Amino acid sequence: MTPSASSSELPGPGHVPRVRPLWVMLGFVLSSLGFVGLLVPGFPGTVWFVLAAAAFAKGDPRWEAWLLSRPVVGGLISDYRAGRGMPLRAKWIACSCIVLAVVFTMTRLPGLSAQLLWGLVGLAGVGFITLRVPTRR
Repeated sequence: MTPSASSSELPGPGHVPRVRPLWVMLGFVLSSLGFVGLLVPGFPGTVWFVLAAAAFAKGDPRWEAWLLSRPVVGGLISDYRAGRGMPLRAKWIACSCIVLAVVFTMTRLPGLSAQLLWGLVGLAGVGFITLRVPTRR
């Protein structure tokens, strides 16, 4: 008879072997959005990298370490995790760029449902920056 595993030895919800590849895939999608954000004015990058690091941490710590080792990206994630936050001016610029980009894109999307969905994505970005990211003064 095999001894049963105690509850402390059981993996958490993010570490179930079948779920881990999904976290890694999500990490790559979010990282891709982050890299787009570094290149495209008005599209935030930091938020996506922070979320990607969290996804990689649940999926495969090696990918999290890889992301943290990127020259610019690693510093952004480290600052956020350390609670250093963003300067108030950077928050204003980021939120303004998100709003402008979302409004610009919404005027070009066909259908009200697509426009509303994109508006919610923009609202989530602004909400995350204003409510979750500490302000460094």
